[in-house]
Amino acid sequence: MGELTRVVLAGAYGHGRSHLENLRGLAARGLVELAGVCDVRPVEAERLDGLGSPEQARPDGLAGLIERTGAEITILCTPIDTHDDLAVTALRAGSHVLLEKPPAASLAGFERIAAAAELSGLTCQVGFQSLGSAAIPALRRRIASGALGEIRGIGVAGAWERPAGYFTRSAWAGRRRLNGRAVMDGALTNPFAHATATALAVAGVEERGAIASVELELFHANPIESDDTAAARIRLTDGQVITVAVSLCATGRSEPYLIVHGSAGTARLTYTTDDLDGTVHPRVNLLENLIEHVRDGAEPLVPLRRTGAFMEFLEAVRLAPDPLPIAAEHQTMHADRRELPGIKELTDRSARRLALFSELSSERYAPWATARPSAWRPPAAGTSAREPQAAATRTLRVAGTPVASYVWRPDLPATDAPRPYLHPVRTLAGVEVTEFRPADHVHHLGAGLAVADVGGVNFWGGRTFVRDRGPVWLGDHGRQRHDAFEECEGGFHEELTWLGPDGAAVARERRTVLAGPVPAGGAWALDFAFTLTVREPLEVRSSACKGRPGAGYGGFFWRARKDAQNPAVFTAEAEGERDVHGSRSPWLALVSDAWSLVFVQAGPVDPWFVRVAEYPGVGPALAWDRPLPVADALTRRVITIVADGRLDRAAAARLALSAGTARPGSGG
Repeated sequence: MGELTRVVLAGAYGHGRSHLENLRGLAARGLVELAGVCDVRPVEAERLDGLGSPEQARPDGLAGLIERTGAEITILCTPIDTHDDLAVTALRAGSHVLLEKPPAASLAGFERIAAAAELSGLTCQVGFQSLGSAAIPALRRRIASGALGEIRGIGVAGAWERPAGYFTRSAWAGRRRLNGRAVMDGALTNPFAHATATALAVAGVEERGAIASVELELFHANPIESDDTAAARIRLTDGQVITVAVSLCATGRSEPYLIVHGSAGTARLTYTTDDLDGTVHPRVNLLENLIEHVRDGAEPLVPLRRTGAFMEFLEAVRLAPDPLPIAAEHQTMHADRRELPGIKELTDRSARRLALFSELSSERYAPWATARPSAWRPPAAGTSAREPQAAATRTLRVAGTPVASYVWRPDLPATDAPRPYLHPVRTLAGVEVTEFRPADHVHHLGAGLAVADVGGVNFWGGRTFVRDRGPVWLGDHGRQRHDAFEECEGGFHEELTWLGPDGAAVARERRTVLAGPVPAGGAWALDFAFTLTVREPLEVRSSACKGRPGAGYGGFFWRARKDAQNPAVFTAEAEGERDVHGSRSPWLALVSDAWSLVFVQAGPVDPWFVRVAEYPGVGPALAWDRPLPVADALTRRVITIVADGRLDRAAAARLALSAGTARPGSGG
């Protein structure tokens, strides 16, 4: 090969140790020189024994290290959430990349790396070691020959033991997100990532566009954010099915495997040992393969594009609801770890029957696995990821009576500024008091939080008002992405991220939604509180701020039913749309013959935005006629009392006064 290939290693601790061992072996064979190392802490000399004296990174970081050393290959073995940034940095600095799996923590991050690789003309090889195994093409040849008959599907099973310390090994361990960034350190997407990637390779579908849908059942026995136990069913665009069932809560370690089910027989591949039905196949070292690619033009075995289908799968996991906790009564607690009795047998059954946990659940096998799977369909290649197609809903109840549906994962067009909403909302007698996507304003979504302009992004939906032009379609619509729920008495806390049209985070939100009885009886109260936090100062604006008189809408907004009989609006001091619109009063009542709504602002009192004649709608206006600057955080709370029948001013005032005692829990 001639002169040594100069390599830089980013991430010398943790799994980086295996890369150092590999480098020692390749260096002893005269193939590589470790020219530099890069880590958040200095790399000790003894850790580099046998590798010379590689240069360590300076304040100019990875890019400077690559440029000074002339490194041709950079190995990235860093936290998952850093993969896209560092891979792009290395490629731009002129270095090929060997990137640890998973390639990125999101599909958007994967696309960033792909774009940088294409622009640079360099190669990014992904460290799915199992894809370097000769067992995979051998199995694919057997399938193609017809020896297994018609293929019914591929089942994957994996069950490992992990101590509690595994989930605290780093700040990102066991996390789905950290500091506002996706991490995805779950069983499916990190320790068992090879399982899914190998199954996709055996199926012969590895690039983007191969997956039609994904069903997921995510759980955690350990006190972590991500999944330590999970099942998935992947349906491919060519009709094939892959199931994956894994857990980190077994006893001991058994090698994970996949079974190809055919009408004429089965084949079993233990991908960690390259054992295909008793025959062990050789495996190519991926760094050595990349060196041959750089030196002699050899074909890279695991180029980034070969992991596109896996990244679609990871994106499904990222966008799925947070994993459900498994109750302690279903676990065996050891001194240093947690075990799910029978989990190994359960994953084996899943692989044999191509079934999800919930389809195998029984008192014996998995009494905890009763959740319905979440479903996801991938976006088209080259487009931004979107939320799962199927809407997801939870119900609010008062004394056992369902009073509202909260749709936290909506299926809406981008022009509606997709966001969680409450609809239908009902009185205790069952009368609906919200309207959803009415013909006059299709972006009105029951009751919820919508703002016309947050830092230049439309989170209201519909057209954007432009000074001297009027309402215009701009393609500036954002969306509110649900991140997590936290249960509390009477309802829930919710974490959300407000994303711009380019997928970048504009703000984070902590929301509280509670439902409880009103002490006076005959009515109930919806308590809606939110705190919006921003990384950099920005302005909240309404259309009125841009020159449209009276259009100060934006904030908590309630769209009531247009078929309301004899609607009216009043406050303690004023009555009628003309006098109430723009007024500042702690409470406001919107009433009809069938129902009444009393809105109470608990905290700062904003002007009321009111419509009655055109349609019935009410909401406090955050930016009535001038921009509202937000330097750090914005907090508001509105309590809405929902009553049957028409209330007069005196009755409404009494209910407004009782709103402070109607709150069933802390709104934090």
